[in-house]
Amino acid sequence: MFRSLLIANRGEIAVRIVRTARRMGIRTIAVYSEADAEALHVRLADAAVPIGPAPARDSYLRADRIIEAARLAGAEAIHPGYGFLSEKIELPTLCAEHGIAWVGPHAKAIAAMGSKIEAKRLAAKAGVPVVPGYDGEDQNPGRLEAEALRTGLPVMIKASAGGGGKGMRAVASAEALAEALGSARREAEAAFGDGRLLIEKLITRPRHVEVQVIGDKHGNLVHLYERDCSVQRNNQKLLEEAPAPHLSDATRAALHRHAVRLASAIGYDSTGTMEFIVDAATEEVFFLEMNTRLQVEHTVTEAITGLDLVEWQLRVAAGERLGFAQGDIMMTGHAIQARLTAERADEGFRPDAGRIALWSPPSDIRVDSGVETGTIIGLSYDSLLAKLIVSGADRPQALQRLAAALDDLTVLGPATNRAFLADAVRTEAFAEGRATTRLIAETWPDGWTRDAADLVLARRLAALAMWMAGRAGERRSPWSNLQGFRLLAAGATPFSVSADGTTALVTVTGDGRHFTLADADGTTTVEASCDREVLTAVTDGAAIACRFAIDGRHVAIRARSVEAAFRVLPASEAALLAGAGASVAGGANIIAPMPGLIAEIRVAVGDEVAAGQTLAVLESMKLFTDLKSACDGRVERIAAEPGKTVSAGALIVAVKPAETPAP
Repeated sequence: MFRSLLIANRGEIAVRIVRTARRMGIRTIAVYSEADAEALHVRLADAAVPIGPAPARDSYLRADRIIEAARLAGAEAIHPGYGFLSEKIELPTLCAEHGIAWVGPHAKAIAAMGSKIEAKRLAAKAGVPVVPGYDGEDQNPGRLEAEALRTGLPVMIKASAGGGGKGMRAVASAEALAEALGSARREAEAAFGDGRLLIEKLITRPRHVEVQVIGDKHGNLVHLYERDCSVQRNNQKLLEEAPAPHLSDATRAALHRHAVRLASAIGYDSTGTMEFIVDAATEEVFFLEMNTRLQVEHTVTEAITGLDLVEWQLRVAAGERLGFAQGDIMMTGHAIQARLTAERADEGFRPDAGRIALWSPPSDIRVDSGVETGTIIGLSYDSLLAKLIVSGADRPQALQRLAAALDDLTVLGPATNRAFLADAVRTEAFAEGRATTRLIAETWPDGWTRDAADLVLARRLAALAMWMAGRAGERRSPWSNLQGFRLLAAGATPFSVSADGTTALVTVTGDGRHFTLADADGTTTVEASCDREVLTAVTDGAAIACRFAIDGRHVAIRARSVEAAFRVLPASEAALLAGAGASVAGGANIIAPMPGLIAEIRVAVGDEVAAGQTLAVLESMKLFTDLKSACDGRVERIAAEPGKTVSAGALIVAVKPAETPAP
């Protein structure tokens, strides 16, 4: 077995690999970008080596820097985790050249499956059914449009070189084809350095089911059953479970058989995942792609089989034989994983960023995380923060445990999808085990929203938390960052409470124990007390324990189902600041919906623009968003530059609307 291991990754997967390697007595070496110098995976490893600036293309995607770090630290092996270089042949090729073991499959397998186009051809040759479509070498836009129409709309456009939802577009109309092909190609080139696309017939009610396989270097290969990963947003998974519910025995056996057959055809010798589409109505099975690496959702397979997949990756890479045959692998119980991401689920799952002011995960389940209180969430990497993994004797028990864990979890600072996940696992379709990839669109056709009443309560309690912080004076604990905040006068104290571009006046009236919190939406009467970061409020006979954190004039708080962050100022201070630093916003202007990097500006000052025209493209956490004009008009100002970062709400393009002709 290896004595030292370099982990060419970051975040939760790096932390997860460190823990298994440490249990096995292997010395671990982390790598980190400038943005991750204080990250949890860096502190947990036995050693750490810097590899460059924050952008992944200058650090985690630099195979030469990974190799140099391994040589510098004396690493005998490199584990790539998932994403980044895990499915690029460049790193294993360099490992071979420098005598460093590669914890993954042989380079030919990566190359064969790294292209979705080539993978489909190999699958068809091996007798594994594939989705009808186009995977030809001719990538001319006109040819791609023609092939999409020949396949028959709706179709799914996919990046050939990668996964994770990057470079994917569903297209239902001929008019939308050209723009979808262009945006998918741009996203594929940025994410994978390869703009090749393929086109597949879109199965309208699909389930996403995958099979875990593992092989060794001695010709042994087995499957570890299947997982259902149907609940997705933006073609990226959110909820995953094993085994897949409500499949016939015949379909389940076919999935296992296809997975092993294709893996055997390429002499697969590590952990990997075969992904399939299963038609929810007919249970027809179609091969999608193979991921030649560890999957984010490998945890649920571990839960039902009792195997540590990272351990077996390491053992196989060291030349050991699998310690089990197919008949030895037993499946016990049911497991479900929820991915916690830094996103505004109520705004189309846009990525969010900021400092985690409070991290309080449940203590009675498995939580794979790369964050903690104080971690800075930036925009350079994927939005995944942590994974909550539960298991039970059966699916109802596992589902009950996951719902309880999501209710118990509190994360303050950047927005997360926690509340959305709590709602999703309680939907009828998911509760019954009949979810398809259409679950979000069908359950929330107008988009998921936060509970309005809980959001109003959170706003009022944020003002109360600041009032109590003022009363606390110079005491330490949650108020140590108040930066000169002074005790407010007794009686009615008005606060200006702002979030998401809106401001409300909240008046706090109380005697230190009993309070009335009033704003334009009404009043809440509470009996309240505060102990460190928990504000306990009794209202309408019910006690609410609200976790909160204060940083300067900002209050992050959880009230019932809602976590929210507010800027809270005494009304007198807000009045002094009114108008200062105001920016052009709203109306016809193009405003950044999230923090990000300006990838493109497609117009110039003076240009006439039409409603629906893309004026700029914003990149955030490896996703590209087309920013379109809301009306006909003329560009009056360009306020941002390509290659520069902008904050949420920043002006990008100022547009003067066209005058409406008089009737």
